[in-house]
Amino acid sequence: MAFRNEFTEMFGVEHPVVCGGMLAVGTADLISAVANAGALGFLSALTHPTPEALVKEIARCRDATDKPFGVNLTILPTVVPVPYDEYRDAIIDSGVTIVETAGSNPAPHLPAFRAAGVKVVHKAVSVRHALKAEALGVDAVSVDGFECAGHPGDDDVPGLVLIPVAARALRVPIIASGGFATGSGLVAALALGASAINMGTRFEATHEAPVHPNVKARIVANTERDTQLVFREFGNTARVARNSVSQAIAHIGARPGATFADVADLASGHRARQAVLHDGDVEGGMWWAGQAQGLIDSVESCETVIHTIVTDAEHIIRDRLSRQLSGPGGS
Repeated sequence: MAFRNEFTEMFGVEHPVVCGGMLAVGTADLISAVANAGALGFLSALTHPTPEALVKEIARCRDATDKPFGVNLTILPTVVPVPYDEYRDAIIDSGVTIVETAGSNPAPHLPAFRAAGVKVVHKAVSVRHALKAEALGVDAVSVDGFECAGHPGDDDVPGLVLIPVAARALRVPIIASGGFATGSGLVAALALGASAINMGTRFEATHEAPVHPNVKARIVANTERDTQLVFREFGNTARVARNSVSQAIAHIGARPGATFADVADLASGHRARQAVLHDGDVEGGMWWAGQAQGLIDSVESCETVIHTIVTDAEHIIRDRLSRQLSGPGGS
C-alpha cells in the first residue's frame, strides 16, 4: 500500500508528510533529509540574515537532494523592517517551486509567486482565515490545531474538530497540523478530511535537526502536559516548551497592566537560539514545542521517522481497522 492523493500529486512527493518551516531549525541539513525520505520540507527563509544567504542555503539543500522541497516565508510586523520582497525574489530566482507562507496576509506576494509558477501553501489557525487564503488563490492550506507549537491563535479549537470543519468548507487540499507524530495520527488526519500531516516537534527530535542533543532529549522525556501558553495577554498566543523561562513569562504576563516589554528579555529569540542550538541549556530560554511531545519516545533519523509513520499508518488501515470492520470472526 502507498498513499496517493491530491497532496502527493500536487507537490510531487512520495508521502503525505510535511516538515513546515521552523525558524533556526529549518536548514538544509534537516530539509534535505526530509526530502530524501520522500516527504515535503520547508527551509525557513528568515533563519538567514539576508536574501543572499538564503540563496546559498537553497543551493546547499539542492546539492544534498534531487527531490522537491520548499521555502517558508513568515510575514510578521517587526521593529526592524524585513525586506520581504527581496526574500520572495530570492526564492523565485533560485528556482524554488513550493512556498509556505505564514503570519500576515500573503496577498502582496501571490502575484509574483503565481507568475513564476510557484505553488503556495498558507498556514492558518482558523477556518475563516483558511477560507480567506483560498479566496486569494493559494494552492493548499496548512491548518494548525490548538495542540501545535508556535502560534495556535485564540480560538482554542483542537484538530479533532478544526480539521473536519475546515475540510467541509475548503476546496483546496488541507494539511493537518498540531499534535501529529505517529502513524495513527496520519490515519486520523486522512479520515478527518486532510490530505497530509505537518510535523514540527517530531522533526526537532531527529538526528538531522540542528538542535542541541540536550533539547532533543528533553522533548523525548517531556509529556503532553509539558507545554506552556504565553503571550495571550498580548494578543499573540504561543505554545512553547514548559521550563522556568516560559513559566516566568506566563506569570509576568498575567500581572495587571503587563506589556510585552516586561517579558521581552526572557522571550528573546537570540537567547533561545543560543540555548537550543548551541549551549543545550533547556532552561536557558523560551523554545517551541507542541503537545506532540507526549508521543515522541526516541530521537531517530528523518528517514526512520517518516518510514515508521507511513508503515504504521498502512498497517492500521490494512489490518487493525479492517478487522474491526469485518468483526472478530472475519464475517
